[in-house]
Amino acid sequence: MVIAIDGPAASGKGTLAKRLALYYGLPHLDTGLLYRAVALTLLDAGRDLADEAAAAAAAQSLSPDFLGDPRLRGSAMGEAASIVSAQGAVRAALLDWQRRFAGAPAGAVLDGRDIGTVVCPDAAVKLFVTASAEERARRRHRELGGRGEPVAYEAVLADILRRDARDADRDAAPLRVAEDAVVIDTTSLDAEAAFRAATRVVDGRGGERG
Repeated sequence: MVIAIDGPAASGKGTLAKRLALYYGLPHLDTGLLYRAVALTLLDAGRDLADEAAAAAAAQSLSPDFLGDPRLRGSAMGEAASIVSAQGAVRAALLDWQRRFAGAPAGAVLDGRDIGTVVCPDAAVKLFVTASAEERARRRHRELGGRGEPVAYEAVLADILRRDARDADRDAAPLRVAEDAVVIDTTSLDAEAAFRAATRVVDGRGGERG
């Protein structure tokens, strides 16, 4: 079974995806790390994030081992990834990578921006996890503070809104709700409530605990 989870930044989709993967015994891929890794590769080489040819080359040569680099989790990499992910050549280069992962014998859980619409359009389960921009900014603000990266809430909200606009307006695989996706709004849900809502959907589609 393939579970495709999409949604905007800080909606809680990553936390949910990890928990669902553990619960159902499936491999998990945070596809956002792929774009962060491409961005970090460019920055390490002193290249411009807007250099589409260099970004595509980085995507084509991306090593799975690089996804464990702790630098990928920083807030700056989120913004950088949003820039390279808008480039069609980068998304095309990473498409097969993601589809191979989803092709695991038992299935997989993938979360990102275009999993249900582009990467795995035939996924058995499609979830779109969202929340208000203000709530997502509050969550990211707390997360950054907990990691020792103090940032003003207003700056975090501005970053969230900027990334939302870039994700929704890009030409290549814009963020949108798949027609057959179930929307889970986590604005007023904690992680446990979101997990219960998601498992009801998965179980209804024939999912079995691993």
